[in-house]
Amino acid sequence: MGAFDEGDTGGARTAGAGPKPRGAGDGAAGPEAKARAAVEAQAADGAGGARKETALSRPHRALTLGIVSVVLLIAFEATAVGTAMPVAADELNGIGLYPYAFSAFFTTSVVGMVASGQWCDRRGPLPPLMTGIGAFAGGLVLSGTAVSMWIFVLGRAVQGIGGGLVIVSLYVTVSRAFPASVRPKVLAAFAASWVVPSVVGPLISGTVTQQLGWRWVFLGIPVLVVLPLVVMLPPLRRKASGPPPGAGERSAESAEEDRRRIRLAIAVAVGAGLLQYASQDLRLVALVPAAAGLALLVPSVRALLPRGTLRAARGLPTVVLLRGMAAGSYIVAESFVPLMLVTQRGLSVTMAGLTLAAGGASWALGSFVQSRPGMDDRRQSLARFGMVFVTFSLVYAPVVLVPSVPVWTLAAGMAVGCFGMGLVISSLSVLLLQLSAPEETGRNSAALQLCDGLSNVLLLAATGAVFTSLGGGSVTVGAGHTAQGADGGQPSAFVAVYAVSAVVAFGGVLVAGRLRPKELSAA
Repeated sequence: MGAFDEGDTGGARTAGAGPKPRGAGDGAAGPEAKARAAVEAQAADGAGGARKETALSRPHRALTLGIVSVVLLIAFEATAVGTAMPVAADELNGIGLYPYAFSAFFTTSVVGMVASGQWCDRRGPLPPLMTGIGAFAGGLVLSGTAVSMWIFVLGRAVQGIGGGLVIVSLYVTVSRAFPASVRPKVLAAFAASWVVPSVVGPLISGTVTQQLGWRWVFLGIPVLVVLPLVVMLPPLRRKASGPPPGAGERSAESAEEDRRRIRLAIAVAVGAGLLQYASQDLRLVALVPAAAGLALLVPSVRALLPRGTLRAARGLPTVVLLRGMAAGSYIVAESFVPLMLVTQRGLSVTMAGLTLAAGGASWALGSFVQSRPGMDDRRQSLARFGMVFVTFSLVYAPVVLVPSVPVWTLAAGMAVGCFGMGLVISSLSVLLLQLSAPEETGRNSAALQLCDGLSNVLLLAATGAVFTSLGGGSVTVGAGHTAQGADGGQPSAFVAVYAVSAVVAFGGVLVAGRLRPKELSAA
C-alpha cells in the first residue's frame, strides 16, 4: 500500500538550531519559543473549532470529497498495479528487473516532489496538481503499452514524476484550505480512502489480469482521472489557488535558489538510479556506478533535507527522517508480498493480492485513532507504538514461507503493520503541518516526501542486491499466473528482504523518541 502523504522554517522552529538551515531549512532560524507558540496556536485553533467543524462541514465538503477522490485514484492504482506486477514482469522477461518497476517510480518522484514544493510556494497547489495528474495518467499508458521491461520501467518513471507533483500539492492544499482542527480528520479521510481499493483492487486487478491481460490494468486506470478533476477544481480554485500568504515578491536570488534545488533533486534521482543499477549487477565493476551514485546522492540529500535530518535532530528533522524509515521499511517489504506468494506458495495473482486487502481498513483505523480529540500531546507515543507494530509485521512476514503456515496469517500480520503505518504516517503529517510557516509548507512537505521516496529507492537497491545475490531473479511465474512448481522457489532471497526491512523499522522505534522539540519535550 502506497503512502502518498510527502523546506524549512520548521527545522529552525523545532530545533532552535541557530544558523540558518540548508535546503529544506532555508527559513530564518528562530528561538525554540517560536515552536512552542506555533504548537500552542494550533492547539487553541483545535480547541475552538474541533467541536464545530469536520472535514465534511459545509465549508469544506466539496474540497474534501475532491481531494479524497484523487487519493482514491492513487490507492486503486497502487493496489491494482502491485497485483499485476509479477505477471507483467514475467511476460516482459523482466523478473530480474522487478525491483526497478517500483524504484523507478520513487526515484523520479523525487524531482516531482521538489518541483511541486517550490511551485506550490510560488503559485499555489493548483498548477502542480493538474500537471501531476496528467503525468500520472500518461505514465500508466506508457507502461500499459510497453513491449519490453525497460519501456515498462520508463512508464513507471513518468508516473513517478506525476505522483511527486500530486502528493506535495495535496499536502499544501490541506494546509491552505483547512483549519488546524480539521487537518487530522482530512488526513484520516485520506487513509480511509484506501479501504475500498485495498479490498476490491486486488480482486479486480487479478481478474482482469487473468481474463484480459495485465495491460488492461494499466490502461483502464487513467479513465478514473476525469472524475476527481471535475469534483475538485471549483473548490480548489476558490480556497487554495494563488500564492500563499507571506510569499511576497520573488527576487532573482529566490529564483536561482529554486533552480539550484531542482538541480539537486535531479542529482538525487540520478544518484539513486545509479545505486539501483549497481545493486542489480554483482560484478566488481558495479562499484563504479555505485560510487558515482553516492557522490551525487549524499551532498544533494544533505542540502535538500532539514539540517540534522541524518542525525535525527529533535523536531522536524526527526519527523522527516522517521517518515522515510517507516515508509521505506514497510512499502518495500510489502511490494515483495505478491511475488513471494505466487512463486513460493503457488497462489494465483488474485489470491496473492487479496492477502493485502485487510491492510486498507487497518491503515484507516490507525489514522482514525490519531485523529481523535486529545491526541496532539500523544503523537510521539503514537508514532513509537506504530513502529513497533510495523516491525512485528515485517519480522513475521517470511514465516509464511514455511509450507505448514497458513497464508491467512500473513494477511493478519500485514494488517497489524498497516495499523501501525496509519498511526505513524498521519501523526507525522500533522506534526509537519503544525511546524510549517504558510509560505514554506510546500518546501517542508517536499522534504517529507523526498525522504519517503528516497528511502524506498535506497531500500529497494539494498534489498534488490540481496534478493538477486540469493537467486531471487530466477523465480518464475507460470502461464496460469502461479509458481512453476518447486523449482521456482528461492525462499532465502525473500527472507533477506524482510530481514533488512525489519532492521530499519526497529531503528524507527528508537528514533521516534526524538519527534518533539527539546523545549516542548521538557514542558
